[in-house]
Amino acid sequence: MSNSTDIGPPAHPEPYVPPPPVGPKREIVTLGLADPFRWLARGWRDLSAEMGIAVFYGVCFWIMAMTLGAVFRHLPEYTMSMVSGCVLVGPFLAMGLYEVSRRREQGLASDLGASLTCWDQHVGSMGMLVLVLIVLELLWGRASLVVFAVFFNTGMPSTVGVLQAIFNPENWEFVAVYLVVGGTFAGLVFATSVVSIPMILDRDTDAISASLTSIEVFFTNLPVLLLWGALITVLVGLAIVPWGLGLLVVGPWLGHASWHAYRGSVRWID
Repeated sequence: MSNSTDIGPPAHPEPYVPPPPVGPKREIVTLGLADPFRWLARGWRDLSAEMGIAVFYGVCFWIMAMTLGAVFRHLPEYTMSMVSGCVLVGPFLAMGLYEVSRRREQGLASDLGASLTCWDQHVGSMGMLVLVLIVLELLWGRASLVVFAVFFNTGMPSTVGVLQAIFNPENWEFVAVYLVVGGTFAGLVFATSVVSIPMILDRDTDAISASLTSIEVFFTNLPVLLLWGALITVLVGLAIVPWGLGLLVVGPWLGHASWHAYRGSVRWID
């Protein structure tokens, strides 16, 4: 005879209660069309208050632009490689500007050294995000080569040939397809990075969560974010003529304004 006793389930099991969420919650803010202009105004105030730091970063952006221009003119086949290099360096430069705006917002003193080293505690998340951006850039470059191969079956045109092809009205089909392909990848890069880098700096979140939040911000406020992207494009376009000297001001200005774009788009509930 067995002395063991079967123990069955309790007559009235308690219902499962999920654990409470840990940490602050983020909330996507509904934006208006006037908000991008507010971000630019706040970014200009930061730039004016920290002009010395802004000059340093402006020179860095100008050197990057001049290097890209020189590569495109003399070795166009390496242009996308250089763009990928700028994608690797650019976010770290932008993070320095975000740090300046963050410290001003908190009433702390800003200095160049702190802005240059602010990324060292977030290098893991930043590295993963930069890797994602580089993959998108490389796919963008490959798609561009496919478009050229389809429309120029006699071989890749030279730098002058590329410019002539773009501005030749007879090549409108090529220009249209190239703009659609480029616009799609540019939109992906913009949507992924529009608030992700300042979010990593502000909350030390992981790259995936920051990227998903950035994409959610983009599609939740699509008209406003498209306006913001258009303003960035116009300002950068004006800044690079002539000789890219406008980047000395526009580069850091947009960096500071992008911090305020993040702060205006994402609200944290602690």
